[in-house]
Amino acid sequence: MEKRVSRVEALPKLAPEFRVAAYARVSSEKDAMRHSLSMQASYYSNLIQSHPGWHYAGVYADEPVSGTKDSREEFKRLLEDCRAGKINMVITKSISRFARNTVTLLETVRELKGLVIDVFFEEQDIHCRSQYDQPRRNRHG
Repeated sequence: MEKRVSRVEALPKLAPEFRVAAYARVSSEKDAMRHSLSMQASYYSNLIQSHPGWHYAGVYADEPVSGTKDSREEFKRLLEDCRAGKINMVITKSISRFARNTVTLLETVRELKGLVIDVFFEEQDIHCRSQYDQPRRNRHG
């Protein structure tokens, strides 16, 4: 029996790892709230790392800063990493933890959806799905 060798021109494209990050925030400097922040970070770290098919992309956690309302450096860093293509989905405890007002919430979720990034709000059980999660269609027609 003659053996035949076939040349493979291209390997099939594999789906990229689904990189998942979490965002945590507390609204008070009280010790109980600081403990809550570390609990949130630990919870999301374990959740992401134990989910099959998810790749841990980090937990971004903002601690409260006295006298400052708009200092959310970790939130800003999360968005930068999303824009850089490092994240496919963001999980957060609730809408109120993710955004301080409706305008910021809508603008941020729309931007992330445009970047093909899902956002999941755990308390409200709301999953804002991007096209990443949708069946692929011809985007030009």
